[in-house]
Amino acid sequence: MSDSRLFKILYYLLDKKRATAPELADKFEVSVRTIYRDIESLSGAGIPVYTEPGRNGGIYLLHDFVLDRALLSESEKQDVLTAIQSISATGYTAGTETLTKLSALFHVDTGDWLEVDFSRWGKPFCDNTKFELLKTAVIEHKELKIIYINANSEQCERTIQPLKLSYKANQWYLKAFCLKKHDFRIFKLNRILALELSERTFVPRPYPQANQSLQKTCPLIVLLFAKEIAYRVYDEFHESQIEHTHNGDLIARAQMPVDAWLIGYLLSFGTQVEILEPIYLKEQLTAQAKAIYEKNKP
Repeated sequence: MSDSRLFKILYYLLDKKRATAPELADKFEVSVRTIYRDIESLSGAGIPVYTEPGRNGGIYLLHDFVLDRALLSESEKQDVLTAIQSISATGYTAGTETLTKLSALFHVDTGDWLEVDFSRWGKPFCDNTKFELLKTAVIEHKELKIIYINANSEQCERTIQPLKLSYKANQWYLKAFCLKKHDFRIFKLNRILALELSERTFVPRPYPQANQSLQKTCPLIVLLFAKEIAYRVYDEFHESQIEHTHNGDLIARAQMPVDAWLIGYLLSFGTQVEILEPIYLKEQLTAQAKAIYEKNKP
């Protein structure tokens, strides 16, 4: 019998609330009979686990069961505190209080060994009041009315069903179902100008998984960068996408969607980038640069 598997089953039940024996057997790659023996072992150790027969039955823990903090190793406690430190760095200030409480509960002093700052220079932290309101809406499954400014700089009013807060690439996003568009949407928190929490509740629906094939449909972009800007190339491309030329310049290859954002992104490199492929992207960039010159020439 594996003690490690017993703890993994326990953690799984704490997270999922309910599971079936075949489900656990498949996840932990053992037989159903072994799972039932593991459940008996957990029960014999005083863990309040029980099974219900029937079509809608399964394996459960008593709803008020919590793990004793002693079940976490010192390393695991440090991992938990480090994760909360990282969350606090994104601008979510309530994490600081949680970090203090858990440090006291675990009797662990994390010290001052880690500093993570995801904010951009000159950019204030995320509005915590807005964050707390969104968190409440997601957890309590309440609809939101928002005023949002889209990529065309147009303000629009939406009623949405918020599903998940997401932090990616230095920005907070809200994944939601938009009742106006009758479809799933992602909203950038910085562009939500106003929001109002509704008393109307909803049954959350799973947000669709990202389509991994989307990137495959994007064209391969090949860019030649001057060696003087190598630091930025390594900031924004993975080393496996970068090749050095004989004179020290860098060639970067990546699959990217050709849109207005990409044109603006390439323009930000000025004369230190040359598009090698595709040719039509070079033409689009040239046309945009000429339009900028005509608008701003003396």
